[in-house]
Amino acid sequence: MKQILYRLFEHQYLGREEARLILQNIARGRYNDSQIASLITVFLMRNISVEELSGFRDALLEMRVPADLSDYRPIDIVGTGGDGKNTFNISTAACFTVAGAGYPVVKHGNYGATSVSGASNVMEQHGVKFTADAGKLRKSMDTCRIAYLHAPLFNPALKAVAPVRKSLAVRSFFNMLGPLVNPVIPAYQLLGVYNLPLLRLYSYTYQESATRFAVVHSLDGYDEISLTSAFKVSMPEKEKLYTPESLGFTRCRAADLDGGETPEAAARIFDNVLNNTATTAQKNCVTVNAAFAIQVICPDKKIEACLSEARESLESGRALETFNRFIQINQ
Repeated sequence: MKQILYRLFEHQYLGREEARLILQNIARGRYNDSQIASLITVFLMRNISVEELSGFRDALLEMRVPADLSDYRPIDIVGTGGDGKNTFNISTAACFTVAGAGYPVVKHGNYGATSVSGASNVMEQHGVKFTADAGKLRKSMDTCRIAYLHAPLFNPALKAVAPVRKSLAVRSFFNMLGPLVNPVIPAYQLLGVYNLPLLRLYSYTYQESATRFAVVHSLDGYDEISLTSAFKVSMPEKEKLYTPESLGFTRCRAADLDGGETPEAAARIFDNVLNNTATTAQKNCVTVNAAFAIQVICPDKKIEACLSEARESLESGRALETFNRFIQINQ
């Protein structure tokens, strides 16, 4: 690792195979925490290349615990994290909204590394027990159209670096990897990123895969569609800039989306959204992310129709009903 770090400090780049081997060695415990922290720091100081990202992804997918749910053709809705905005669990709430609208979802998530509450935090707040048991995951899909994969159970390398990531409390290339290593390799994915270079990077990476995707970025720095500014959506066949007003929404303020100071506070907001008692801004933010996820699955649908489906899922109580069944099955 010492020689690798010297090369990286001199602004050299890793090849795909080299990146793959490095991440395998991290998972095998061959580097200490200080070396891993130094490696993370390198990628905070410069952009990661497509080859490096692909190599790291190859390693994690090779080492993953298998979870074959591909026959459901599910979608995953996820953000890279690391935007420093401390929003409530928008993508997780959007997942249950999409499942409530009738579409299969496999959510891949973890504890918050740079925010108060990640997807796994909000799941635990509701008594969900994480599992890698294929039968239980399939039962969850069959009963309520959604399964949750806690990343450390499926990706040993992510578990190995969790303490370092938590102590650094800054975004890292592991934030970038998380969305790419859902062990199911879902048929569809809506991914939120915190800057435009990442939108390009992921779009290039996805184009080499069979996953149908949308990469979204709010221009004021959110790794999701925040409705606080204009936002860009990149799909295989198009890239388009939207404003909240163009979709009939009132623009949100940053304070409208804050997740609070504790996981319990974030979980209360999450509950309010699914109970349809949240603020208009909170509900709108979840609705618009769910709508673009639906459009990834159904590209021939107009976004207005997708918005209507997402809104109906929340307001009719189907999203809440889906979540309640999910909790019953996964406790």
